[in-house]
Amino acid sequence: MPPVRSGIAACSAQLVPALRAQPALSAVDVFVDEPVAAANALVYSAHQFPWRHRETPYDLTVYQLGNSSHHDYLWPYLFRFPGLTVLHDPHLHHARAAALLRTRRYADYRAEFAANHPDSPPEAAELAVSGFDSNLYYLWPMVRLVVQASKLSAVHSREMADRLRSDSGSDRIECLRLSQGTLVPKERERAARRDVRAHYHIAADAVTFGCFGGLTPDKRLPQILDAFRAVRAYVPEARLMLAGAQVEHYDLMADVRARDLQDSVVVTGYLETDEQLTDCITAVDVTLNLRWPTARELSGPWLRSLAAGKPSIVMDVLQLVDIPTLDPRTWSKSAGGAPPEQEPVAVAIDILDEDHSLRLAMRRLADDAELRQTLGSAAQSYWKREHSSEAMLADYLRLMAAARAMPAPPRGSLPEHLVDDGTRLLQQLVAPFGIAAPLG
Repeated sequence: MPPVRSGIAACSAQLVPALRAQPALSAVDVFVDEPVAAANALVYSAHQFPWRHRETPYDLTVYQLGNSSHHDYLWPYLFRFPGLTVLHDPHLHHARAAALLRTRRYADYRAEFAANHPDSPPEAAELAVSGFDSNLYYLWPMVRLVVQASKLSAVHSREMADRLRSDSGSDRIECLRLSQGTLVPKERERAARRDVRAHYHIAADAVTFGCFGGLTPDKRLPQILDAFRAVRAYVPEARLMLAGAQVEHYDLMADVRARDLQDSVVVTGYLETDEQLTDCITAVDVTLNLRWPTARELSGPWLRSLAAGKPSIVMDVLQLVDIPTLDPRTWSKSAGGAPPEQEPVAVAIDILDEDHSLRLAMRRLADDAELRQTLGSAAQSYWKREHSSEAMLADYLRLMAAARAMPAPPRGSLPEHLVDDGTRLLQQLVAPFGIAAPLG
């Protein structure tokens, strides 16, 4: 939950009030790692969950899980109190490995790796144990155990749900539509375009590209800067807005200076409020959403750009195969899982042709106002249909009811350390004093 700066926190802040407004739900309590006083009503420390659940059992636990250390605290609860697990990232290896290995739980990591990936050689776990991590983690998602331990799991893409069913051998996986963003009326669009551009000294008629969220290399920022420099040879008044928090391991401004783009690239820093983020997205002409490698997540800033009616350039990846897109090499509709009658809402880049395709896409969209309008209008219609807050709420209510009716999954196949309730440790602690540890 806020004030944590993450897309999942923003989603939770939007979802919880909507759930609490439902007459069928008598109570919705929120448990987080470190509650912040007055940040949200009825937010408890996760340490309070077991005794509150013991006193008055909850009908269902719902876990919001992502590939982030913010969610490390969830894991012991997830395996002890099975419920509905929403996988915002259908790839958890980075965060789970970090949680185990930084505390030297090497045996537990090896056990989880083997159970998650029974078809992979167990020796592959030694890559991470030896410190060869980062991009190698993308080869193994580490989600099988989470799926097996949950009554029901949900991801944000139909294609990812199908893939996860196949990979995990479980049919208890569903698609749950994700919502971020808000529809922007014409009056706000005009005001945001005027005020944001004036604030950052961007001309009213300058074609402006925007990239939003954490400014990391895996947002393809070096590639974006190269393509933008190439486009400026044809559209010299073009501008690029980079809006989000910078990271210590990447010197963004050094890359900007190396390409002599200081006069045409605007770096805003972290945007503190949803309103600021929405206004900045509304003020640009085209958004760039090109994360690679990817944890198979659905981008929150991209959903916000759809809601704002902005054309976007995305990476052609598995989790977006259901999205109707254009291939910039032919400007024909990409083959994928989208119904043929749906209008394209974005331009999709093949990672194997990234530099070439990105230049093609950015130059065409910089020149073609009519195409920008067509894609933006289709994008907003698509968001209304697939990613509105009403769509997300309906999916949550449907899946919560389904999960509540399901029995808890068997725990026999899980590694021992995931289902240990602490009795063994308690016995070890009290044995020297001749005291028998209570059971149950």
